[in-house]
Amino acid sequence: MILKILKITALAAAFFLVAGASAYLTLTYIIKSEDTVIVPDLVGKDVVSALEMLTDLQLNTKVSGSEYSDQFPKNHVTFQEPDPGSEIKKDRDVRIMISKGTRNIFMPNLVALSDQQARMIMEENGISMGRLSRTSSPDTDTDHVMVQYPPAGARITRGASVNLLVSTGPRSAEIMMPDLTGLPLDDAVFRIEKAKLVLGAIESKFQKQKQRNSVLDQEPLAGYRIMENSPVKLIINRPSGKSTKGIFQRPLYGSLLQYDIENGFLKKRIRMELEQADSSTEIFDGYVKPGRQLWIVIPRDQDAAVFIFEDDELVKTHLFDAW
Repeated sequence: MILKILKITALAAAFFLVAGASAYLTLTYIIKSEDTVIVPDLVGKDVVSALEMLTDLQLNTKVSGSEYSDQFPKNHVTFQEPDPGSEIKKDRDVRIMISKGTRNIFMPNLVALSDQQARMIMEENGISMGRLSRTSSPDTDTDHVMVQYPPAGARITRGASVNLLVSTGPRSAEIMMPDLTGLPLDDAVFRIEKAKLVLGAIESKFQKQKQRNSVLDQEPLAGYRIMENSPVKLIINRPSGKSTKGIFQRPLYGSLLQYDIENGFLKKRIRMELEQADSSTEIFDGYVKPGRQLWIVIPRDQDAAVFIFEDDELVKTHLFDAW
């Protein structure tokens, strides 16, 4: 009887031991299967797709670097670690290598493109800027590529440099500076416009023996060879500080801005900046004697503001409405 009870007790203990071990192993497998995933095959996939796949599996993407590859296009995975099919836990790292594309490429055609467009294409293809030269050309728009070397279609290595010759537009004609001395101011401005030059700063200086409001001096001097659209500075015969009313009410180029320099002992650096909707231009920068008077012609084809600086300090702002 006792022997029978012992056998039953032993069988029961063995049953519970097996059942417990089985439950433990089953639970461990379930937990383990929930914490691990199978690494997918990423080689040949583009970076975005690889990133999405690893993110969905709760794995971290680590980019080990990039390399040239004749087999895989640019921005595609060339190598991964762990290998495809490996079983790893979630939140572990998967390292990948990215293709920089083929090492050798064909040189793109940059001729006739703008300087900015050419630089964008160069950057996309891993081409660096070599020597950049500029020259005038009547046939190529300003800031557009005239010539490139190596030429389009040449086989080059990524990272190689290209030399560009960029157009500065048609060459300005050379002009002999006319003699403006002795002319009335409005006649002098008409001569400047007719010669395809630009009226620059106007200063005043008084000489009793000379005709009032006539040109006493000019810069550049008469006879000098200068380029079209060069500025011309005039000094006219007028007492300093006098009003310009009635002399030059509406210049050919726009409104006349008068600015008086206070009396003193030292020259002052006067700088004027013209601000318009689409540009900012420095229209005068120079040292002026005390007591002098500056006259500047302001274009009136659009609203403008003129900022006047004395020794780099803003002292006055003038606003002009377009005609």
